[in-house]
Amino acid sequence: MPVSRVFAFAVALLAQGLPAAAQESAEDLAKKLANPVASLISVPFQFNWDGGYGPQDGDKAFVNIQPVVPMDLNDDWNLISRTILPVAWQSDVAPGSDQFGLGDVVQSLFVSPKSTQSGLIWGVGPVALIPTATDDALGGGKFGLGPTGVVLRQSGPWTVGALANHIWSVAGEGGRGEVNASFLQPFLNYTWPSATSVFLNTEATYDWSSEQWSVPINLGVNQLVSIGEQKVQLGLGARYWAQSARGGPEGFGVRANVILLFPR
Repeated sequence: MPVSRVFAFAVALLAQGLPAAAQESAEDLAKKLANPVASLISVPFQFNWDGGYGPQDGDKAFVNIQPVVPMDLNDDWNLISRTILPVAWQSDVAPGSDQFGLGDVVQSLFVSPKSTQSGLIWGVGPVALIPTATDDALGGGKFGLGPTGVVLRQSGPWTVGALANHIWSVAGEGGRGEVNASFLQPFLNYTWPSATSVFLNTEATYDWSSEQWSVPINLGVNQLVSIGEQKVQLGLGARYWAQSARGGPEGFGVRANVILLFPR
């Protein structure tokens, strides 16, 4: 069965067993979406396009499928699963060739307290890189492991925080480059009572092997809407590559997202 059908079937089953989103206000749900470790099941589909790759100005479009599933460990702690599965198409990124298929999965688990006296929200846990790419040009061919963490504060309409991880390769195909990379994502979000949000973040990666940074800066707007009984957040934004690894993207790119919400 094609991956798209399997995923659609899984989302449909999930939706049947979950309560309606009407229990919380649209503003509250929009604020929860700005919190990576909120007690909220969501299924984001994030579309990205970037250009300027390599000597032939190649371009790449990909959809990150990013389900977030919180689970109760006990009365005081949650376990939050965050998965990133990229489906990519690229042209002339590898000069003279096109590729389409799955990229490598990044799977994160966060243990997070359900409440804190300080009001500071945080989560820590492991992150894994899984070589699921269907083409060598779309992935690194390595299994990787490392730590991940997130910390943030929400005050009124503001959400301010940062998410980080580091991954080292531990196994995989011989002859492929080793993975030794740090990821840092500081983020800022402002939400109005209308459930409209403006976001600003960076998704900086430092490759310790090549000693190179990749730093896209993302700016955009999200709006929570209802489609029937289903709550959906729609978003559109632009990004600029402040710094890029050798042969990487340059200039401006585009980001859009559709997020299905399934409040607990």
